[in-house]
Amino acid sequence: ELFTDLCSMIGVAQAASAMHHQVREGHTAPGLVFFFIAFFAIWWAWMNFAWFNSAYDNDDVISRLLTLLQVFGSLVVAAGIPSMFDEDFRLGVAGYSIMRIGLVLLWMRAAAGHPEGRRTAHRYALGLFISQATWIAFLAVPHHLLIPVFVLLAAYDQSVPYLAERAGATPWHPHHIAERYGLFFIIVLGETVLSATTAIQLAIDGEASRAALVSVVIGGVLIVFSAWLLYVAREAADILDLNGYQFVWGIGHYFIYVTVALLGAALALRIDFYAGEPNVSDLTSALLVTAPVAVFLALLWLVCVRPHDASSRTAVPFALAVAAVIASTWTPRPELAAGVVCALLLTAEVRLTSASERPVRAAG
Repeated sequence: ELFTDLCSMIGVAQAASAMHHQVREGHTAPGLVFFFIAFFAIWWAWMNFAWFNSAYDNDDVISRLLTLLQVFGSLVVAAGIPSMFDEDFRLGVAGYSIMRIGLVLLWMRAAAGHPEGRRTAHRYALGLFISQATWIAFLAVPHHLLIPVFVLLAAYDQSVPYLAERAGATPWHPHHIAERYGLFFIIVLGETVLSATTAIQLAIDGEASRAALVSVVIGGVLIVFSAWLLYVAREAADILDLNGYQFVWGIGHYFIYVTVALLGAALALRIDFYAGEPNVSDLTSALLVTAPVAVFLALLWLVCVRPHDASSRTAVPFALAVAAVIASTWTPRPELAAGVVCALLLTAEVRLTSASERPVRAAG
């Protein structure tokens, strides 16, 4: 599992690098669109395998070989990420086909070995087979229809787990799923740090001032550090047992992950602005930092915090933090201001969770 996660990081880094290049060339809107598409391809492949492995992981030789097939397919997808930004999906679809062959075989093995879950496993296998067939047909779609058709096919792909589980729930483990998602979140945060560090190394000998670089370093560290501790402040496994909530929680994480992944390229673009890159403006680079942070905080509350505590005790601090991060766009150092806001929110959240876990003493 950890090895497959490592291979996923390669794809995330490729997507962030390609998006960074697109914005530097002045193609901000297309760069963002294809970044969301590329990240979906990486994340959805990872998520399908993670949930299967939580339910059926017998770790025998055949399972390990089919897992290696997943790894090989994910590497092919990662290799095809840069081409996706040029509207060429052939290598990405080829990688998905390799992974789907392995995953369909894994579901067929699960059907044979678990009679109680046979109908569900067969639905998964059939749904994935049909989905992959449509992705192969997607290669013939005209360029002007790529985006709307991609959205439709992605929506169908995401419906497969819901339709399959209606025949019976798979025996996935809440704590295992929570751990897997947490580890993938670390990978995305790691890519963010890597992107920013690489950009700083390139800018040290350039025209960017030392004060600007320090601002990006401190702001980036505060955002990443706060994002991680905010994410793990509450036990995710406790809410995964809520009836049907696993679908909202599982799929909602796409938007949590993609905003954090976008932050790495955004911090690099902020350094480009300080270094005087002609196609990177102050407002665009600032928004690319603050908007993902604001969306991340809002979604973190909606998906991960609200099921634990939907009261104003959590809603008000998160809402104020979102508003403050957005307002920081127009400050001289938006990345630093956003980092300070995240750190203050973390302080409030830690105090709140500590108070709720504090034992109550009997009177007298």
